[in-house]
Amino acid sequence: MAGSAADQALPDGIFSILDTDLYKLTMQCAILKYLPDVHVTYAFTNRTPHMPLNRAAFQWLQGQIGKLANVSLTSEELNYLQETCPYFNQTYLRFLSSFRLQPSSQVRATFTPREETGSQDDVGDVQLDIGGRWLDTILYEIPLLALTSEAYFKFCDQDWTYRHQESRAYYKSCKLLQHGCIFSEFGSRRRRDYHTHDLVIQGLQRAAADGQARGWKGKLSGTSNVHFAMKYGIPPVGTVAHEWFMGIASITNDYEHANETALRYWVGCFGEGVLGIALTDTFGTPTFLKAFKRTMPTPANSVVDDKKTLIPGAASPPLPPMVSESSVESSEERSYAQIFQGVRQDSGSPMEFIKIMRDFYDGEGIQEKKTIVFSDSLNIELCVEYMHAAEEAGFQPTFGVGTFLTNDFVHESNGQKSVPLNIVIKLSSVNGRPAIKISDNIGKNTGDSGTVHKVKETLGYIEKQWANGDETSRWGAADNEATKADVQAN
Repeated sequence: MAGSAADQALPDGIFSILDTDLYKLTMQCAILKYLPDVHVTYAFTNRTPHMPLNRAAFQWLQGQIGKLANVSLTSEELNYLQETCPYFNQTYLRFLSSFRLQPSSQVRATFTPREETGSQDDVGDVQLDIGGRWLDTILYEIPLLALTSEAYFKFCDQDWTYRHQESRAYYKSCKLLQHGCIFSEFGSRRRRDYHTHDLVIQGLQRAAADGQARGWKGKLSGTSNVHFAMKYGIPPVGTVAHEWFMGIASITNDYEHANETALRYWVGCFGEGVLGIALTDTFGTPTFLKAFKRTMPTPANSVVDDKKTLIPGAASPPLPPMVSESSVESSEERSYAQIFQGVRQDSGSPMEFIKIMRDFYDGEGIQEKKTIVFSDSLNIELCVEYMHAAEEAGFQPTFGVGTFLTNDFVHESNGQKSVPLNIVIKLSSVNGRPAIKISDNIGKNTGDSGTVHKVKETLGYIEKQWANGDETSRWGAADNEATKADVQAN
């Protein structure tokens, strides 16, 4: 790895509490309101085990994890959240202002060499165990993943440079904008490092300005990373993650009602029409849609409250705040499918998902144009393909493009692809009970295998395996040639 003197002067690691995805903050806000004393654990998985860290990388990672204790919300960041994110209530902002991560007691990192020689070059398996109150540990996921990726490409795969990163992002963004795609940057967790992320945002911004001047139909709608949204004055975007559904299912141990319960408490925290993109695949989309068609209890009809969707021990009842005209008291019963602006597709076949959602909305008599956010391993060609299919089916498609933007490099020595790590951190237990995710693709099953099997039987889950769902080669292989965007940028 090589770079200019200015590149090398950039700080290592994480130095802003907002250097995370928006949905981690929104979920923390909801947890503070309803579930502040719930205890959880998280587990780290390297889905590319053929790409292990070496000892030097692990030691650097350990040091960076310790430094997370020094990160806190600044007054400027607080003012930004108050002005930009009105869905954050004052109680949460006061909490976040004094919030500190405590990695010495909440994170345990271990390195097991595959063959011990005592060398810094010894490669091995990294284990990251995170535990504590959900409220206190939810913000670890994104920085730990970003730091792990940075460690690998700082010490293990060093045959790359920052050269052309801004222009590659510019080229990709121009192509998306020319085709009419509306997209956001979703690449925090698997980025190569902070500087790469910064260059990518610069390239996207430059393309967006050119696209607006040239009348291109597409739009850069924002970034999931709140720090970069603040730094560059673009919207922070995101709603909710699988973690919210996983946690509530584990707390209640009621997987048949978990989706509905999660939706109900989400709307209860933020209100109707706010952060209104629903994630469908935590326990399989067919199971989710059974909940999505249910009527949501409101202040006007809470007398018919369904106790099956109440969380035992939750701090307050899930009645939505009166934040907009759409949430005023009314005797009209509305389903979650009517209330939410759309859905996010994050596993399985996108083309099949479009058909499933079209049939669902038609069957519910919902004629309003809904949004589908595609966010699973996207590139230019896939975005354009899914855009045309979704538009033809009557949807407004948008795209969350991540690793394709923030970790798309080639090896300087031979021009072949420098493959990103495929790493995840997922909720593994809640109050001592396993937390799992099934998804719409067997390759993304997460958590205790016995619980996964039991839940699949309970829900009548039909196993699916998407042809393009191989998690070990999500973004190509090392012997792949450079992408078209690489070639064009050069």
